[in-house]
Formats: sequence, structure tokens, C-alpha cells
Amino acid sequence: MSRQDPPAEVAKIREGLADFLRTQDSHGRRIGRAKCGVYAFYDYDGEPIYVGQTVEQLSGRIGRHLTGRRSDAVAKFVLDPFEVLEVEVWPMFEAQNLSKGDRKALVDAAEYAVYTLALDASEFKAVLNEGAIAPAELIELPESFRGRIVPDDLYRERRHPDVRLARRAQTVASLSRLVAERVVQKGIRTTLLVQSKRLEALAAARLDDFADEPNSRNDQG
Repeated sequence: MSRQDPPAEVAKIREGLADFLRTQDSHGRRIGRAKCGVYAFYDYDGEPIYVGQTVEQLSGRIGRHLTGRRSDAVAKFVLDPFEVLEVEVWPMFEAQNLSKGDRKALVDAAEYAVYTLALDASEFKAVLNEGAIAPAELIELPESFRGRIVPDDLYRERRHPDVRLARRAQTVASLSRLVAERVVQKGIRTTLLVQSKRLEALAAARLDDFADEPNSRNDQG
């Protein structure tokens, strides 16, 4: 293995993501090649955690988030790629033929429609996006494609709730440090609150796994 190669885990995620983005639609087009579209990320509980859009190319935009290349969301600790199990995309091939203004307006409307779906499906009625997604007239969305990008061996390790608790706590700590050390917008503080609620919910669910276990030796009589 070359010293320039990414870590094995990163390589596996890249491969899983690439396989998913090679999925073909009903016209035989690879979904990752769509130059316009909307995407959503889901965690190991099926919870929608992030919604985004692109007017460049789906594969490039999603890749920047999840495979180690620069992403504002990752750089600001808004999104931990480790938490993403599944990706859903709404490729918008037809939008590529519109004028720049009409194309952007259509993709914005599609992003808002996906955002509303994500909020409805969320236990917390929130996603981790730092910036607010501007309201738009709801439109009929194109066909979506959803798939898991984490291979079985990594899935077995990463799905363990204690591992996920540690990662989530680390994200909350990093966000808190960012708030303490920089001048941040309200969106970062909102994201910190959502991440804190997600951490609390996972910790509570994990504690429930031990509901029948005594709290201490003294409880055993």
C-alpha cells in the first residue's frame, strides 16, 4: 500500500459511495452524473441528519462531504461523516437544460421539499444543517434513490451504540469549542443544540438496555 493511499476505512466508504452513485435510473443514466440534484444523509437509526443540493454534480458534491475532501459542514463539525450510513439522492437531469436562474430556482424548491420530508421523518423535527433552507413552493420531486454506503464489516463495528455515543460526544465537544473560540452564527448554535439532543437520546436509549441491571453492588442486597 502506498503511503499516499487513504486509510482502509476511508477507501471502503469511497468504494461503497461510488457503487451507489453508479446506480442507473430508468433511462440508464448514472445518478451520480446528474449535474443538478438534492441529497439527504441518514444515520444508523434511519434518522435524517443532513439535506443538501448541488448545481454542479451529485457525485462531486456528496464526495466532498463523506470521503475526506473539504466540506464546510465537516470543517465546522456540523456533520460527522462517520454517522452517515445511508444516502438518498434526487437527481434532476432535466434541470440541466434550463437557464441558470430557472435551474437554481427549481433545485432550491426541490431542496425545500426534501427538507420538509426530513423534518417530518425526524424524531427531533430538525436536521443538522447550519444554514436555514429557504421556504419555497412545494413541488413534486423526481424519483429518489437510497442506499447504504457502509460495508458489512464496518457496519458491525460502527453501529455499536457505545461507539456512536463516543463519536457523537466528540462532535458536541468540537462544536462547543468552536462556539467558545470563534464568532459564530446562530445556525451553529442551533446545530449544537440538535447534536446535544441526539447525544442525550442515544445515551438514554443505551441506558434502557441495562434497565434490569442493578445500579450498584449495594442494590444487590
